[in-house]
Amino acid sequence: MKKALIVWGGWDGHQPKECADLFAAQLTKRGFAVEVSPTLDAFLDTAKLATLSLIVPIWTCGTMTPEQTKGVCDAVLSGVGIAGFHGGMCDAFRGNCDWLWMTGGQFVSHPDNIKEYTINIVNKTDPITAGISDFKVKSEQYYMMTDPRNEVLASTVHQSVSAPWTNGVAMPFVWKKMHGQGRVFYSAMGHAVSEFKDYPQQLEITLRGMEWAAR
Repeated sequence: MKKALIVWGGWDGHQPKECADLFAAQLTKRGFAVEVSPTLDAFLDTAKLATLSLIVPIWTCGTMTPEQTKGVCDAVLSGVGIAGFHGGMCDAFRGNCDWLWMTGGQFVSHPDNIKEYTINIVNKTDPITAGISDFKVKSEQYYMMTDPRNEVLASTVHQSVSAPWTNGVAMPFVWKKMHGQGRVFYSAMGHAVSEFKDYPQQLEITLRGMEWAAR
């Protein structure tokens, strides 16, 4: 059985515990043995990390110690998958270069805050997005700095009043990549746990990405 570790915490505004509960239940339904931890010290148990198939961080902002960083990054380099969404993965541990290199992106803004926009499926044949058409969401539209190595699966075109200089930019929004021997998946969707119920395509893409990342 594949083993997954969900580590949650950080800024409460992204509802990390509620998201952890949701994905623990969903991954269990998909055949994972799931452990949930509310502390970054979970990344210090390198022996346990080595037995995992998947790590799911749900931790906005915050800081990691060098030892915690080395634990999680070494695990992924050795082949453990990592998959996450929205601020829980790519607005976590700002300034931690090892983390940013691994995850492939960093949030910098969400012009106009909550608004409606379209998720455009870029790769229609990848198993993570196959059979899913473009769809609209109402949420934060992340503007991100991204790794050119990312294999982009979905994007969104920015339009805003507060940052009109970004209008027309096709922003990578869902991607996958390799980091060492580990698979990395990220989706910028998922500001609030309710969105995964409101937009079933969003939930399905995220779960497929987690399954893909798991070794």
